[in-house]
Amino acid sequence: MNILVINAGSSSLKYQLYDMKDESVLASGRVERIGMDSAILTHEPADKPEVRIVDEILEHTSAIKRVLDMLVHPEHGVLGSVSEIHAVGHRVVHGGESFKESAIVTNETKLEIRKLFDLAPLHNPAHMMGILAVEAVLPGVPQVVVFDTAFHQTMPQESYLYPVPMVLYRRHGIRRYGFHGTSHAYVSERAAEVLGRPLEELKLVSCHIGNGASATAILNGKSFDTSMGMTPLEGLMMGTRSGDLDPAIVPYTMNKEDLTLTEVNSMLNKHSGLLAISGISSDMREITEAMSEGDKNARLAFEMYTYRVRKYIGAYAAAMNGIDVLLFTAGVGENSVVLRERVCEGLTFLGIELDRELNAQRSKEVRVISTPESRVKVMVVPTNEELLIARDTFKLAAEQSKGETEA
Repeated sequence: MNILVINAGSSSLKYQLYDMKDESVLASGRVERIGMDSAILTHEPADKPEVRIVDEILEHTSAIKRVLDMLVHPEHGVLGSVSEIHAVGHRVVHGGESFKESAIVTNETKLEIRKLFDLAPLHNPAHMMGILAVEAVLPGVPQVVVFDTAFHQTMPQESYLYPVPMVLYRRHGIRRYGFHGTSHAYVSERAAEVLGRPLEELKLVSCHIGNGASATAILNGKSFDTSMGMTPLEGLMMGTRSGDLDPAIVPYTMNKEDLTLTEVNSMLNKHSGLLAISGISSDMREITEAMSEGDKNARLAFEMYTYRVRKYIGAYAAAMNGIDVLLFTAGVGENSVVLRERVCEGLTFLGIELDRELNAQRSKEVRVISTPESRVKVMVVPTNEELLIARDTFKLAAEQSKGETEA
């Protein structure tokens, strides 16, 4: 079975095509600047040169058509016909309390996703455009939605409720949902597999650190607590997001600076974090480079960032009454040697001992970077959210096909 995985944004679309016989990637790519006459399609077929096309692509249905054209292209394609695409999996950011696991796309599924537009106004409407585009171009092909929030639906009430009037939760769903769930689920399973230990017996803290960042406490294979909240703004300091702050700062700043709700929301999401403190960039590579050259603001931004990561790890170790494994994943977590070193330096009280030589090695493979004597295994686990989406899509589409055959 060949599975097409799609991550649709408001003006972009990323895709990967998997052959599920061996979970190999046949092709991947992205469409950028959808809605413009200078849209960019980048197609990367396995074992063939990359193709880049600049052309008019005004909406998502056209973008999907272009992707399919490339997948079956006589020279650049990897399929003989679009009929060789057996199912399509979509990343959907917010599943609210409606979706505790991945689901086949039905009219009822789409209705529930629409109801959640208010909770993820920048993401869920874009994902819906991707779903509808596939329906138009590949009618009858099963589609599956995989939610960032689903993994965190195992959190207990003491983790996900906020100490505000309960009527706000009952009426408006105001609670912690958490995000990056597909990544945290994948890396925790992969870590347990590499260690040769049952995931259900482990206490893990997973740090997904990219431009967006979150930490998750995973107890006995299930999400117990996570740093992102009702939205991805809460928690760790990020590239351009503030993370945790005193909520009274919002009305105070609005009053002092005469800001609108839209302006203060933009400030916290797009003009805070590393960018705000360093004054130069939201990119950790540029921060560490400037820090090495003596930039004091870059160093302050780095120290604030790593301090907050370390603080969450300590909190989650306390919440689970221990920690067996500490995981680093995503762009920064997988690649920043200095960040992992700085975070672990302040966690020796947990029995964490980092092997500096192992930490400094560059690899795309899962690896343990702690010493043999370390009471906590510290690991770098490259994330693969697309593969998890492909696996769920394969499983649900196969079950649906089997049910239809038996009926």
